Amino acid sequence: MDTHDPELKKELNATLQARRELGEDYDSALVDSFLDKVEQRLGATDKRVRRELAEQQLVVARGASRPRTEDGFGERYGFGIVSLVLAVPLSAIAGSLGGLAGLLVAWLGIVGVNTVHSTRFWPWARAHRRSTWED
Repeated sequence: MDTHDPELKKELNATLQARRELGEDYDSALVDSFLDKVEQRLGATDKRVRRELAEQQLVVARGASRPRTEDGFGERYGFGIVSLVLAVPLSAIAGSLGGLAGLLVAWLGIVGVNTVHSTRFWPWARAHRRSTWED
């Protein structure tokens, strides 16, 4: 039994009180009555869960994306770490082959990739990109 359901707790207390007053002769009837109430509660919960699942499936079937539960922090954090890890060898290669100019070009590329990736999380930038691409 869910102890967080005050209505079921009241029902159980009422059933136990009735058992005390009526005696052991009515045990099976009282238990059956309480179990019927529990089954009704579970049936209502089952119907609600099925309805919510059907609504989610309908949204997915219509092609809408699922609502994001996160703000993408983990993805951004991971991308940033990978960028920094890859920046070390890129900087070494660019610096040894191209000197200061090569190093500058490598870091402009790294910053550019990170900027483009981060605009995925800015609604105003995303809307601006779409309107620019549609022209």
